[in-house]
Amino acid sequence: MRRRLSIGGFFVGVLLTLIFQGCTISYSFTGASISPDVKTFSVYNFPNRARLVNPLLSDYIPEQLRDKFTRQTSLAYLPNGGDLEFEGTITGYDVKPISVRSDDQASENRLTVVINVKFTNNKDHEQDFESDFSAYADFSSDLILSDVEDTLIEEIMTQIIEDIFNKSVANW
Repeated sequence: MRRRLSIGGFFVGVLLTLIFQGCTISYSFTGASISPDVKTFSVYNFPNRARLVNPLLSDYIPEQLRDKFTRQTSLAYLPNGGDLEFEGTITGYDVKPISVRSDDQASENRLTVVINVKFTNNKDHEQDFESDFSAYADFSSDLILSDVEDTLIEEIMTQIIEDIFNKSVANW
């Protein structure tokens, strides 16, 4: 037995087709969900206000943010006035013992970096935020910080940059 398509059903089908053609779904393999209106980004200086200072970190953070956005988005970098703007301050750079041996000596230390980031989306200010991001890496107390610092910084900053990226454009 054949069903006949009613005129009302036909119009509902046409209406749904028109509605869904007007909708777009944006996705990417990086997890970023960036509005098509956003074309550029800017990353400003990150002054170091921590008690313990790594002088290279102020340049390292903006460089890593620029690299991340250049590699994983189609946004163009602008030195000033981008649609997305990142600025911040290094507020923490600390080494603390995390485990103690039986002779009351530290057996492991932890390097922790804290960065306060202000994100401005000039196309949608509801997405603006100011937030602290932190990460840490542990190392043996038998090692001197300066001997492992570069490796630890790379590990820590990879996590922090990923967290900033996710919060700003992946909506996590």
